[in-house]
Amino acid sequence: MELTVVLLRTTFMYFFIFLIMRLMGKREIGKLSVFDLVISIMIAEIAVIVIETTEKSLFLAVAPILLLVIVQIGISFFSLKSRKVRMLFDGKPSVLIRDGHLNREEMRKQRYNLDDLMLQLRDNQVTEIEKVELAVLESTGKLSVIMKENVKNNGEGTGKSNNSDEQLFDKSDISSKIRYELLPMALILDGQVQDDNLEKLGKTRFWLKSELQNYEVENFKHVFFCSIDHKGKLYVDKK
Repeated sequence: MELTVVLLRTTFMYFFIFLIMRLMGKREIGKLSVFDLVISIMIAEIAVIVIETTEKSLFLAVAPILLLVIVQIGISFFSLKSRKVRMLFDGKPSVLIRDGHLNREEMRKQRYNLDDLMLQLRDNQVTEIEKVELAVLESTGKLSVIMKENVKNNGEGTGKSNNSDEQLFDKSDISSKIRYELLPMALILDGQVQDDNLEKLGKTRFWLKSELQNYEVENFKHVFFCSIDHKGKLYVDKK
């Protein structure tokens, strides 16, 4: 009889958690942030406890899991609206390599040793650090690697930019300022101007508004996402 109860509870919890994970979104089954990982572990632990403890009501598992789902969906909603909330719960990416040079201070902060770095570089088919323009440790723990332009174009790393790149950056007054920032750099997120990023560029809202007029945008609130790449080119996605 007890075995039957355990099997029935297991079946119920399987379909219940399957439904919950679908409700929480596809992000939960991809690369997990620390916040997502904590929620997933807690749901799993609660499910195991109620399956093993047959004398307890299923409601004692369903109620806490539903509460966690409400918390997760609520924080995800506020994260969509506020970059500060997103940084608080998801964390901030860390630059580990800039222009072929290791950022030892950031590696020390993240407790990220050279063996970890070389392992992830090999996963990205990179064997020479000097050929890396930018390597970013994402909040999920994945290392994103951008190779130098001359390596991608010529297949060899000399540590110098080619002539066309140099001419391009000379023409742009902002390219040199964001060359080694996290790229692309977000300027507008869901209608909210990212003033800290504009400050890094040495630009103002007036400059951004004048640039957006080229995209037939009169109000920042009409833009869902706007970013700028290292060549100074804007990407604009309207609402």
